[in-house]
Amino acid sequence: MAKALFLDRDGVINQEKEGSYIFSVAEFVLYEGALEALAALSSQFDYLFVVTHQRGIGRGLMTEDDLQEIHQHLDRELRAAGGRIDGFYFAPAVDRNDAYRKPNIGMGLAAKADFPDIDFDNSVMVGNNLSDMKFGKSLGMKTIFLYTTLPAFTSAHALIDEQFPSLQAFAQSCIGDNK
Repeated sequence: MAKALFLDRDGVINQEKEGSYIFSVAEFVLYEGALEALAALSSQFDYLFVVTHQRGIGRGLMTEDDLQEIHQHLDRELRAAGGRIDGFYFAPAVDRNDAYRKPNIGMGLAAKADFPDIDFDNSVMVGNNLSDMKFGKSLGMKTIFLYTTLPAFTSAHALIDEQFPSLQAFAQSCIGDNK
């Protein structure tokens, strides 16, 4: 069975655009060290997936083609850095009850349908919101909270297994654990 890393996008890999959405490659700003972190994590996991909310599509503010252009850009940059993303899954719906909107597990089940050897019990979800953590826990994954856009939790939280200040710090921890 395969070990997968699921990653939220905005606020994890790239900077969020406060009060709005990332509409184009020009607005897509990677966090410092994100490409290197993803490249390092590519060697630690069998699969890497992005699972991201994209309500801008559901609201008619951008198209799926716009989103694909952003993801193709990330894929090119990451491959040039020696890493990979094995799949991009997104939730365009505005309705919070949509099966694909986290904390609902639709994107995880879609990844499992595409890659049947995923072992959720041996996989990890990295995100910057509690909905990401609940998504991971609902599928049986270990959860990593990045306090990039929200403060770190100062006491234990049932949905969070570990927390880090950045994707880069998480990647360094993974590499250190596997030496």
